[in-house]
Amino acid sequence: MDALFQLIDRCLPRRLQVKLSLLVTVLLVFLVSLIGALFSDFSERTLREQLGQKALDLARSVAMNPLVREGIETADGASVQLFAESLRRATKAEYVVVGDRQGIRLSHPEPDRIGRRFVGGDLGPALNEGRSYVSEAVGTLGPSLRGITPVLGVNQDVIGFVAVGYLTSQVEEQIRSQRYEILGYVGVVLLFGVVGATVIARGLKAAIMGLEVHEIAALFKERNAIIGAIREGIIAVDGRGYLTFVNGAALTYLNRTDMDEMCGQPLAEVCPCTELAAALKAGKQALDQEMLLAGRVMLVNIVPLMHVDGGLVVSFRPKDELDRLTRELSHVQEYSELLRAQTHEYSNKMHTIAGLIQLEAYQEALDLVINESSGYQELVRSLADAVPDPVMAGLILGKYNRACELKIAMEFDPQNSFADLPAHLDRDALVTILGNLLNNAFEAVREKGSEMLVRLYLTDLGPDLVIEVEDSGVGVSPSIAENLFDLGVTTKEGKGRGTGLPLVKHALARLQGEITYSEGELGGALFTVMIPKQQRPNG
Repeated sequence: MDALFQLIDRCLPRRLQVKLSLLVTVLLVFLVSLIGALFSDFSERTLREQLGQKALDLARSVAMNPLVREGIETADGASVQLFAESLRRATKAEYVVVGDRQGIRLSHPEPDRIGRRFVGGDLGPALNEGRSYVSEAVGTLGPSLRGITPVLGVNQDVIGFVAVGYLTSQVEEQIRSQRYEILGYVGVVLLFGVVGATVIARGLKAAIMGLEVHEIAALFKERNAIIGAIREGIIAVDGRGYLTFVNGAALTYLNRTDMDEMCGQPLAEVCPCTELAAALKAGKQALDQEMLLAGRVMLVNIVPLMHVDGGLVVSFRPKDELDRLTRELSHVQEYSELLRAQTHEYSNKMHTIAGLIQLEAYQEALDLVINESSGYQELVRSLADAVPDPVMAGLILGKYNRACELKIAMEFDPQNSFADLPAHLDRDALVTILGNLLNNAFEAVREKGSEMLVRLYLTDLGPDLVIEVEDSGVGVSPSIAENLFDLGVTTKEGKGRGTGLPLVKHALARLQGEITYSEGELGGALFTVMIPKQQRPNG
């Protein structure tokens, strides 16, 4: 059967619209032709039954007439002929024949055949059994449909018969006329059917955006391959809140294994999240929203489906994975900043020394080399003593070089102490916190433009690590003070702003630390970070 369907499909045109129109038309022609044939057959049988019954009823009425009974008993053919002919003309029957017990005609449309034996061989049931019936036989006038009934005498014995007939040619002519009428209706139905099939095919073609069947199949395969390659979890929800699609990544993030089992389930049971339920109810777009799904903080994007009532697509990915990528990028940027700053700073100093030598100011060149070397070495020694951790020391040294490049004075208190760094503390988180605070301080003093000074204070005394970053900038604007640590909150212009402090806040949440800000002695902002050395149990 499958091979037959494949053979038929290969024989059909490739274009969907033509194929659909042809299939619907063929099916419609077959059905309408079958119905027309059945109706024609039913109409023919009905017409034959009606004519036969009409002939039989007319024969019975003639047989019950006293004139006919008396004419048979007295062999008065003239009176019977006169009555039968008048009745034949009135009813438009082909013939009304009255005969006696021996089958001899007493009446006939052709008078010369009166007195002869009735032809057809179908008088037995009427004369011998006294039954009335409809018969189809060939008489002297040709094939006819006749109603035959016995004529009963006074003692209810059979004394003769009456046969009323209609030629089969007349019946067939009426049947042919009805068939032409049926064919007319069939033609009209087929015409409307073909037009309707064309309209439906064209509408379907437009609904599927002009794509052919093989193109739709290719797009479906491509979609599955693309969605399977996406590392974000993706689920599709209909307007009632039931899942219609789940990709492999979503199964992994939601700790599920059976995709078919999830499809058709309510979203509230698969992802019991109030924010997600509210977004589904509102039907509005939401981007980069943090939600708790399957016990993990996910970064969720919600996009309503166009032209689908209430449906939407939800994509999500664990926020810690994105944070890890952000930290790695931040580290790369920090290292590149360090190298660029050092290269730029030393390039300037080498140009200065070269100029002094060319001017034969040898002593000034020597003093510059000694001062630069001693100042930088002093900072390196201070960092080595105060911050033995190479990651943190490298970050501070890089920021110092960056400050020198920007003509910003960065003060590092010799009394700083950051040696008691517990091994369990995430160095990436510390780099994120200190690096972003210093970057914000640099931008704040550059925005002011004068007395550009940044102070860094570190201490590990007591149960907490304390980081203080103070600048001489313009301070925190009251307009953003309440939402300072929210993503995108900033007074600076340009894209990509307002991300530093949210990253600091998130990193502190991992370290169970906290951050506060106030106005510092330099007139700008003073950010204070406190991180416990011993992590507290959750809950």
